[in-house]
Amino acid sequence: MRAAPEPMALDVAYEDDDLLVINKAAGLVVHPGAGNPAGTLMNGLLNHAPSLEMVPRAGIIHRIDKETSGLLLVAKTVTAHTALVRLLADRNIARNYLAVCSGVLTGGGTINEPMARHPVDRKRMSVQRKGKPAVTHYTVIERFRAFTYISVKLETGRTHQI
Repeated sequence: MRAAPEPMALDVAYEDDDLLVINKAAGLVVHPGAGNPAGTLMNGLLNHAPSLEMVPRAGIIHRIDKETSGLLLVAKTVTAHTALVRLLADRNIARNYLAVCSGVLTGGGTINEPMARHPVDRKRMSVQRKGKPAVTHYTVIERFRAFTYISVKLETGRTHQI
């Protein structure tokens, strides 16, 4: 699906000639898809920097889910895109998140389970024996009565992995 430029207020955390770091708000879809043909971050990026039309995926190196907020790295040139994608693939760029989870975790750990589309609800992902590898490392920051505040580091980047 081809994205069209749309005026949008972007929270630019950093920008130079080669890259942008965007602070994506919760509720904003990263790129157009089924049910979200417009009003996405990609549409706003193409308006902010029209030259991104020449860069794969409008320079978006990674994405985060619609309801997740956080920093996204965007390459402004094909050369930067190629280098950043390689750095991410080689795990020289880390994706770290802060999250609150239900329940009280006793310590940190690693979740290493294959993920694929849920067999009944196609909008969800779930652990599936024949899924793709998904590795998530987490450490406990603080425990509460019914919740735990954790730091999460992705080793892989599957949809809805966290």
